[in-house]
Amino acid sequence: MRVRYSTLLGLLAILQLAGCARDTRPDLARLYTLSNAAEQPPVIIVPGIMGSKLANKDDDKEVWIGPITRVFFSDFDELRLDINPDTLEPMESDQYVTGITDKVAGRDFYGSIIDTLHNAAGYQEGQPGVPAEQGERRYYIFAYDWRQDNSRSARKLSELVKQIRQDYNDPDLKVDIIAHSMGGLVTRYYLRYGELDVLDRRDFPVTLEGAKTVRRVVLLGTPNLGAVDSIRTFIKGFEIGFTKIPTETVATFPSVYQLFPHAINDWIVSENGRPLNRDLFSRRIWERFGWSVFDAKVEQRIIDRFDDEAEGREYLEVLQDYFHRQLERARTFVWSLTVPTPEVPYKMVVFGGDCSLTPARLVVERVEDDFEIRLWPDEIANPVPGVDYDRIMLEPGDGTVTKASLLARESLDPSVPRHRYSFFPAEYPIFVCEGHQRLTQNPTFQDNLLHFILSQDVED
Repeated sequence: MRVRYSTLLGLLAILQLAGCARDTRPDLARLYTLSNAAEQPPVIIVPGIMGSKLANKDDDKEVWIGPITRVFFSDFDELRLDINPDTLEPMESDQYVTGITDKVAGRDFYGSIIDTLHNAAGYQEGQPGVPAEQGERRYYIFAYDWRQDNSRSARKLSELVKQIRQDYNDPDLKVDIIAHSMGGLVTRYYLRYGELDVLDRRDFPVTLEGAKTVRRVVLLGTPNLGAVDSIRTFIKGFEIGFTKIPTETVATFPSVYQLFPHAINDWIVSENGRPLNRDLFSRRIWERFGWSVFDAKVEQRIIDRFDDEAEGREYLEVLQDYFHRQLERARTFVWSLTVPTPEVPYKMVVFGGDCSLTPARLVVERVEDDFEIRLWPDEIANPVPGVDYDRIMLEPGDGTVTKASLLARESLDPSVPRHRYSFFPAEYPIFVCEGHQRLTQNPTFQDNLLHFILSQDVED
């Protein structure tokens, strides 16, 4: 009889949970359609890395993302940026931006944000250069070349804001910005410096030129203190489907350097778990460990791309010097976003995941007479007794960005005081159990996003 009774209770519990499960998604249209009478500023959606489509200028063929077969089997060599050997700057790209990456092979990326704004809050897509109508709610897509320097992308964002002001015939118009992942770094740079490139200087002249044009900011899964995953990308290449973009191609993208962990992070530790004082933005450490374009196998692969070996070696030297220049600009970039600002004329909230173990540190392990870098806990060849490598190397996050980085904190422990040079004026954070690429689809994010941008009780 006990077995039957307990079984019945179990069935009732399952049925009750099933009934609750049907009610777990909020009815966004019912919650926010009534707000359609209120006038709202335009919204700009800023995608993250790889969030914009690219096509060839000569034949309009899409090279990112392209057909599904390309996603799984191409090495994406066309994405490599050519380098000016005299200035060590990327040359004008052979590709142009065609739009946002909304869906790939049926998998949603940014379509959810667009659907949420359109279906639940009455926003319509705005086209730059087309005048806005009175009372019309608009969202704009800021598609940009995600390979390029983030300061350059910030200038492009500034150009869009200027055009929107013209579309609304209002020189004092303020916009709202929703930014995912690296798009949040582009946005934060724009808020602080507008169109100014400060990355070859060390004085960080915060102008707040962009901040003067923005009312509210939503950051979603933004690595505000960088991501260790970006180092792994440089070492191993960018894995996509059954293939990957090789490290020598990734090394031509200035933006990826700017995703490196901030200098205040303990990004590398010894096999004993002790933090090591190593400068990630120094060329010497990359040469010492033979990472990326300083890996002997990669060097040979680069040389072999050319019919003439001397030409290949000349390009390799240029690429390595370019690597050094981009490291130095990235060093300045990460600091440029965390020095204090004189004021904060906008409101900002942060969304992100904290339920997945996420790369937070690398381990250097002594192997015979040399040292080897370990990217994952299970790669440790000779674990030191008592050292919890999982806890050292991985922290809660969304699988790509740790919770600490999302909050621009060097420590996961909230009781540890914030570093004096990790200024981050967020109003509040909201955490969800979602992976980095699925954050836009999370109903808690969608609900709170609309509440934040539509609420009239926020002081502006």
